[in-house]
Amino acid sequence: MSAAAALPNSAYTAPVDPPIRLTLPAGRRGGLVVSSPHSGAEYPAEFRAASQLDPLSLRRSEDAFVHELVAAAPGLGAPLLEALFPRAYCDPNREAYELDPAMFAEALPDHVTTKSSKISAGLGTIAKVVSGGQEIYRHKLPFAEAERRIETLWRPYHAALRQLLDAAHEAAGVALLLDCHSMPSVGGANMPDHGQRRADMVLGDFHGVSCPERLVQRVEAYLAERGFQVARNKPYAGGYITQHYTRREAGFHTLQIEINRDLYMDEALIQHGPGFERVRAAMTGLIELLAGSAVPDFLNS
Repeated sequence: MSAAAALPNSAYTAPVDPPIRLTLPAGRRGGLVVSSPHSGAEYPAEFRAASQLDPLSLRRSEDAFVHELVAAAPGLGAPLLEALFPRAYCDPNREAYELDPAMFAEALPDHVTTKSSKISAGLGTIAKVVSGGQEIYRHKLPFAEAERRIETLWRPYHAALRQLLDAAHEAAGVALLLDCHSMPSVGGANMPDHGQRRADMVLGDFHGVSCPERLVQRVEAYLAERGFQVARNKPYAGGYITQHYTRREAGFHTLQIEINRDLYMDEALIQHGPGFERVRAAMTGLIELLAGSAVPDFLNS
């Protein structure tokens, strides 16, 4: 598979080229696909120049190192898809055009979604703020800049993800997307759990919609056996990716996992922490569990 999908307008140029990294397994073992849409850390120079934040603050929304935590996936028979661009620049876990009109210098076209809970929080497809609420930009953006990012980053990511899931389904008769994220250790000011320490892992099945109960129970049990505190759907039940790629009646299932950042990294310095290897080993074991021949049993509704 090509790393970059064909673009609808040849005048666009990708600020990150290619915008994704796709690592395929030598041999597929089941229907599992692993994705890391928010761990990208390639910040274009023009983006850094347009931001009023220092480089470290600009990274506050990044799910740093998550792609490293799940890097064993291809060796265990599951493809791994990573966004290389940062979510603060373009967020693939939103609708294609989910934008705050206050961020732009001109009126937005009718096809743009301008009202949602994510937009209200400043976290649309083109984010207004980083995690913690700091505003990113010095000035308003032209809509053409948002369009360029969406067409050259968002669309290639989703084209690749759709192809991977279709291929998994064709090969195994079922597809399971494990969508991997990390979360701040304490709820932020704009969150219902403000000031509270979060669970070690949060599993998002969109309140029972995106995959069978017995699959979530098996993942919960696996993580608990390894000493992790596990919650379900609070504060994250699953975003656009979890909802959009779920078609259980057709054999397409999704499960989002959020990993508490203080388990594996220094949140202030954005560096590996002493627990990194423990979390990586746990995620490797989880992928091995889900990539095995038992996956169809887990996915029987």
